[in-house]
Amino acid sequence: MTAEILEPRRRPTQERSHIKFDHLLVVARELLLEVGFESFTCEEVANRANLPIGTLYQFFQNKYVIVCELDRVDAVGVRQALEEFASVIPRLDWLDFMNHLVDHMAQLWVTDPSRRAVWHAVQSTPSTRATAAITESEFAAEVARVLATLTPGMARERRAIIAEVLVHVVYSMLNFSIRDNQSHAEAVVELKRMLAAYLLSANPT
Repeated sequence: MTAEILEPRRRPTQERSHIKFDHLLVVARELLLEVGFESFTCEEVANRANLPIGTLYQFFQNKYVIVCELDRVDAVGVRQALEEFASVIPRLDWLDFMNHLVDHMAQLWVTDPSRRAVWHAVQSTPSTRATAAITESEFAAEVARVLATLTPGMARERRAIIAEVLVHVVYSMLNFSIRDNQSHAEAVVELKRMLAAYLLSANPT
């Protein structure tokens, strides 16, 4: 059975609705970080946002849809940074590109602990995992597009697989890097070594 892909019931089209939608997401992120996903409820999000619960349900069917939307918001920021890195190509080679991307994401992971909370929340059910996988794949497609400029001789299918591996490993390792008693800096160094070895073996030229 295919897992349901979780989307908002509707996305705002008018400024007033946009403000409410965005405010609910800001409050939801704060609550998720404060109480964790198990204690996270739509009712408390609406209460803290000073909005009727009916307003929240106009946009979001349940808390699982909310955390998937937060995951999309996080991905948008990283994709914007990716575009900035891509703008300096061809001055970057693909190892430099990978280092820039990892450094940027690692900094986000440390300065914004809600990203880890969102990442954990979207691992909670088959539907949230399936939805997060689509968001991750969309980001990987952007990475593959950038790599196309850096690896013109590589087959498109091969490049797509490499981008998927890079994105998945980076997210997983960044989560590992900020676990209790773990040195984030050392974990990021090891992540870069691992990815550099992988990239060099995948594209030895």
